[in-house]
Amino acid sequence: MRDAEVIEPAAALPDARVTTREAPWWITFVFFASGFAALTYQVVWQRSLFTIFGINTEAVTVVVTVFLLGLGIGSIAGGILSRIVRHPLLVFALSEFGIAAFGLISLDLFLSVGTSTIAQSALATGLATFLLLLVPTLLMGMTLPLLVSFLVSRSGNVGQSTSLLYFVNTAGSGMAALASVTLLLPRLGEHGLVRVAAATNLLVGAIVLALHLWRKDDS
Repeated sequence: MRDAEVIEPAAALPDARVTTREAPWWITFVFFASGFAALTYQVVWQRSLFTIFGINTEAVTVVVTVFLLGLGIGSIAGGILSRIVRHPLLVFALSEFGIAAFGLISLDLFLSVGTSTIAQSALATGLATFLLLLVPTLLMGMTLPLLVSFLVSRSGNVGQSTSLLYFVNTAGSGMAALASVTLLLPRLGEHGLVRVAAATNLLVGAIVLALHLWRKDDS
């Protein structure tokens, strides 16, 4: 009777490769900071838009709906981009710069649009709010799938990469929700707080852009 052959896993799958590199330390910082800035904008923009368009059930519903819709559309767009672009870190950095640029002009832009639509219908006001928030929230929504794409290329683990990034981004948002209302907004005001958020985006974008260029030169 022949002895049963024992097939070693390495022999059975000679070409298998498992990437086990840990997530780089900086990725948790930049996505925590990105989440902090995003929620800070939401707090300030809601207050600003409510001041312009009024505080009622319809206004609250429109602002929250537009914010979440923009994030969802951005997430879809970011997922598509993450499959076709060669440098997700570069696109992520550019997204952060775009958010910062909009943030710096956002309050003046809201005031200008609010003044021009003051006599318009509720439908026109809702459409104006949608268009105002679409671009920045789309850019915010793109950031998660772009960083997931980069992290998966290192770790090979989609679930772990997504959960880590979602956790740190949510933690940053939670910190912003607490700090902006209780500490920063009373001291800095809306314009000052928006500048803090924009500076955070610029810092995040600069760090990621520098890392992208360093990785490109190192490769």
